[in-house]
Amino acid sequence: MKIEIDSDITKAKTIPSKFYHSPKIYRKLKKLFDRSWQFIGDTNLLKKNNTHPGILLEGMVDEPYILTKDKDNIRCLSNVCTHRGNIVCNDSCNTKTLVCGYHGRQFEINGKMKFMPEFDNVTNFPNKNDDLPQIEMEFWENLIFVTNEKKCDLSELIRPMTERLDWLPVGEFKYKPELFRTYKVSANWALYCDNYLEGFHIPFVHKDLNKELEYENYFTQGIENTILQIGIGKDGENTFDLPENHQDYGKNVAAYYFFLFPNMMFNFYPWGLSINIVKPKSPEYTEIEYFTYVWKEELIGKGAGGDLDKVELEDGEIVESVQKGVKSNSYDRGRYSPKREIGVHHFHSLLQKYYK
Repeated sequence: MKIEIDSDITKAKTIPSKFYHSPKIYRKLKKLFDRSWQFIGDTNLLKKNNTHPGILLEGMVDEPYILTKDKDNIRCLSNVCTHRGNIVCNDSCNTKTLVCGYHGRQFEINGKMKFMPEFDNVTNFPNKNDDLPQIEMEFWENLIFVTNEKKCDLSELIRPMTERLDWLPVGEFKYKPELFRTYKVSANWALYCDNYLEGFHIPFVHKDLNKELEYENYFTQGIENTILQIGIGKDGENTFDLPENHQDYGKNVAAYYFFLFPNMMFNFYPWGLSINIVKPKSPEYTEIEYFTYVWKEELIGKGAGGDLDKVELEDGEIVESVQKGVKSNSYDRGRYSPKREIGVHHFHSLLQKYYK
């Protein structure tokens, strides 16, 4: 399927409805996600243990990885044994040696192959192909991002966000594991992103949130591979105290919503940061992981980011309803509101650019 989105939003039609439910299209998306940067946590994952295994976007990329720490050096390695492909490490632990439980192959904590039983007569062994490959990893403050197939530096992707928020002490925000959530939505991942990328639905779906925001002043802008939305508060009580030289100074900014293509959402509130990772699991099923980092404890529960659970449940309900509708034979493509759906149009344009 070829995606064709007119660059003129007043003329454009949305992506074809089968993008949201076709198994064939879903399988082809792996290449797009292989090339994307993905947030996997922060350096505190290795605070108590020097190893931390995981699977990168299980259900889409399915790449087993392991974070390891040697003194101050953090690496992201493949978690697949170079002998016969077994998963090397299943649980976080403190160890000097990674040992495969299938045939006993051992690796240094930096991934270098250390020992293999019963391989005395193997020629050209060991060599670099016997070491655990490194997976590309970069940091923003103490936040960790990895990619399966690096096409750009992380700084290129997050630049619009870091430049606008360079005054925020993100490195001081504290992760709250007790506030971690996984939401399950019976809908396509892109449909969930569409919903996030416009404030058009807020007065209709999020009536409590709408009481906190000035709907008419809701701002959306597409910047390269990022989409920025700014929610303006109705009063100055639960808004950011912006520096005088900031481009938004004088506005009652209640929230900055940054979407990093294709599936990461960084939501900044006066109390801190909510990171939402949209994880495609199948053509019509998605899980969204919420990570909460607190800056000002006394502001939690107030303002635009005050009741994220309620907002998420409302979003899930409406997106599941839309998922049923887009499968109808009577629906294929809609039109965009030039005023309210700038973010959705930009997202669809990026899908057109990168989906091959």
